[in-house]
Amino acid sequence: MISQSTPWLGASVAVWALGLAPVAAETCTVELIVLGAGQDGGAPQIGNFDDRAWRDPELRLLPSSVAVVDHESGERFLFDASPAITEQLAILDGLVPPQNGPLGLSGVFLTHAHMGHYAGLIQFGFEAASTDDLRVFAMPRMGSFLKNNGPWSQLVEFDNIDIVELAADDALQLNDDLSVTPLLVPHRDEFSETVGFVINAGKTQALYLPDIDRWTEWERDYGRSIAQLAEQSTMIFVDATFFDDGELPGRDMSKIPHPRVRATMELIEQKAPEAAGRVHFIHYNHTNPIRDPQSEQSQEVLARGFNIARRGDRHCLTTAAE
Repeated sequence: MISQSTPWLGASVAVWALGLAPVAAETCTVELIVLGAGQDGGAPQIGNFDDRAWRDPELRLLPSSVAVVDHESGERFLFDASPAITEQLAILDGLVPPQNGPLGLSGVFLTHAHMGHYAGLIQFGFEAASTDDLRVFAMPRMGSFLKNNGPWSQLVEFDNIDIVELAADDALQLNDDLSVTPLLVPHRDEFSETVGFVINAGKTQALYLPDIDRWTEWERDYGRSIAQLAEQSTMIFVDATFFDDGELPGRDMSKIPHPRVRATMELIEQKAPEAAGRVHFIHYNHTNPIRDPQSEQSQEVLARGFNIARRGDRHCLTTAAE
């Protein structure tokens, strides 16, 4: 597995993207690319005029999304369709030019129906890209929500998207070397289920799980252990919405779920200490100090052997030799 972290993209998406060194392009067959690592609203958030990102673009966040690229088949799969999808696809196009399918996408996987994870679908509609039968992989409630609620229902009616229903714990084989398995997780499920995705590429297993309420609930109600998954996987991208309590002045954060970054590190250190280097924190809120690579909290995470996902990170999941 080869990994590479890259700086913030700057003003020109195409120039920035094309300026990146390839990740063993001649040998990497399946690659995972981080297109965004922020919470749903990104940063700076609407109405937050004091956010330093207005003045320091390196602190800007795009909502969480990753792409998985099969360089042999030319397939590109997007995980989560964020409100920043236009910019994120431009980043992806600059890194890996499109070959097959609408917008060069072979499919989009949705984790759940909260704005940062599906609102970008609107760009596939008649008024914008007007895609033709772009596959959207979704759980049953998620698919039903899209089919029965405007404006998303128009995407279905106009054949802009083709909803492919997923089943929990059922691996979907995308090609000979790549499969995706949805895992149900506890979260606010007002409109849909919430899932994380296990991505199997050859001998490599990656987990993309940007939103969950509590690790203890997942283990109690679903029989899943994040520590065991960290041990079994090559890398895991997990919910880092808040670093610790106290980030939201005037709010009782005990009533706001999401495992805190510090608590997740302690859990992994206790139950699977050798797996720390496989953990990549993603989906961090604009209040989370790890958004700043120079912060004391970012340095703590790295010093303890964990990773923080940053936009532009590239991870080679399989190589030709494998």
